[in-house]
Amino acid sequence: MEDCKEQVYSEEYYDFIVPYGVAGEPRVSDGCVQRVSEDYDIFFTPRAGEPPLSVGNYTYTTIPKCYGLLDTTALEASGILRLQNQPVLSLKGRGVLVGFIDTGIDYTNPIFRFSDGSTRIVRMWDQSRQDGTPPRGIIYGAEYTNEDIDRALGSDNPYEIVPQRDENGHGTFLAGVACGGEDVANNFIGAVPEAYIGVVKLKGAKQYIRDFFFVPDGVEAFQENDIMMGIAYLDDLANAMNVPLVICLGLGNSMGSHGKDGPLSAYLNFICTRRKRSVVTAAGNEANTRHHFQGRITGEMKYEDVEISVEEDMDGFFIELWANQPELYAVSVLSPTGEQLPKIPVRTGTGIFDFVFEGTTVIVDYRIEAQETASQLIFFRFVKPKKGLWILRVYPENIVTGGYNMWLPMQQLTGGNVFFLRSSPDITITSPGSVRQVITAGGYQVSDRSIFTDSGRGYTTSGEIKPDFVAPAVEVYGPGPRGNYVKLTGTSAAAAVTTGAVAQIMQWALVEQNNPTLLNAGIKNMLIRGAQRNYERSYPNREWGYGTLDVYHSFEILRG
Repeated sequence: MEDCKEQVYSEEYYDFIVPYGVAGEPRVSDGCVQRVSEDYDIFFTPRAGEPPLSVGNYTYTTIPKCYGLLDTTALEASGILRLQNQPVLSLKGRGVLVGFIDTGIDYTNPIFRFSDGSTRIVRMWDQSRQDGTPPRGIIYGAEYTNEDIDRALGSDNPYEIVPQRDENGHGTFLAGVACGGEDVANNFIGAVPEAYIGVVKLKGAKQYIRDFFFVPDGVEAFQENDIMMGIAYLDDLANAMNVPLVICLGLGNSMGSHGKDGPLSAYLNFICTRRKRSVVTAAGNEANTRHHFQGRITGEMKYEDVEISVEEDMDGFFIELWANQPELYAVSVLSPTGEQLPKIPVRTGTGIFDFVFEGTTVIVDYRIEAQETASQLIFFRFVKPKKGLWILRVYPENIVTGGYNMWLPMQQLTGGNVFFLRSSPDITITSPGSVRQVITAGGYQVSDRSIFTDSGRGYTTSGEIKPDFVAPAVEVYGPGPRGNYVKLTGTSAAAAVTTGAVAQIMQWALVEQNNPTLLNAGIKNMLIRGAQRNYERSYPNREWGYGTLDVYHSFEILRG
């Protein structure tokens, strides 16, 4: 057990996400295995003697992706306070577990306690702690019960008993907005102040993964496999308590095809089909970053040039080109000084190329991601790219529509200013917001009812209408990391507000048995039907989805 815990944290071991029962790639001799679900395992594989990390060596879906945080008077606009105060309904989340997978929580803050001073947090799993007792069936981290937390709250030195802290404050903010208790002096109350709270504090991504994806130093980044384990933990907790569960995810990245994307997305789809389960995620803040290019090769075009502006010398960045089957493309690369790689044949698989005058290495991996969609992926890594205009030349090999898409990493996870000259703000929903079953919240500004211009835009490449709707995301008021109150802007705040609305519906439908068979899809449809729409716009649309969140109106519609 201790050896396996060490492998989870050690930089000498690769982490891989592998479908359950699939062995041999990657090899797992001398490594430990952590079960996530019936469909996925996490393999910890010694790096010594193994090929270097690359999409070509280990497949795209096997390598855990890095996820970042989606943030830099909301409740009234969303109809939540009206449901709290409606004397018959009085929906404050009673009997519902609200789960957060984030940077932790300030468990000492009084807004997370019942009126008698005891904690509303039923369990916390701190993945970052290498001491302490892990949860049952999990080989790493430290779990703290509500009894542990109450003992800590009654102590003069609470962190000696429960050392979990939220150094960043993001997790505390989301938990407060969704289900913080009332603080009259500071004019604050969360959406569901009587809900149970479950917390997963994510451990930071390993350095070798950060290096592979060029995540800048000092930027919070978390691994896909740890997020999946957090979901499994909260699901098991809700099973043990026999209560409904809604999970709030204020994390994202710009990787994947922005359609049906990999293990985390598949797992979330599964969770959302289960009884008494719902997941809310943010649409991201990528619409104006110029990190999406929408390509089209038509007629007699021999190729299309995609211009990328690198505004400063940097350690590196990556680009993903995705094309739906049966489209097939080949590429070449042109440097700022005019040096051109010859067209790289698709059959090459992996190519490593050095640009002499720039001192830049470009690695190109061709893959057919056959696990779910058979889409083509071309994965580019630019190592030490020089400032200037780089060009990716895209050649049609087998096309029907001639369409393809490229994405740069999420702005927050990029170490410099790099962007497409001919960019598109559409199809910029961050993962896992493109997942069909999850409830995806974009953002708007309450004060003038305008769209939050950075809010990720739909639709998905697989044709899903995303975002589902928008919720308040600009200067949302909530608890800070040191017992203070702050205002944050970003779509993770919109996800927190929406999570509260979902918990209200769960209390009414599942706890109070007004609609005991209601599933996540039904909850989503209730919120979509109740969304407020402006007659001057057509719906659904790429920015607003089906309108602005108004959960009170959702109940008014039920009344007929």
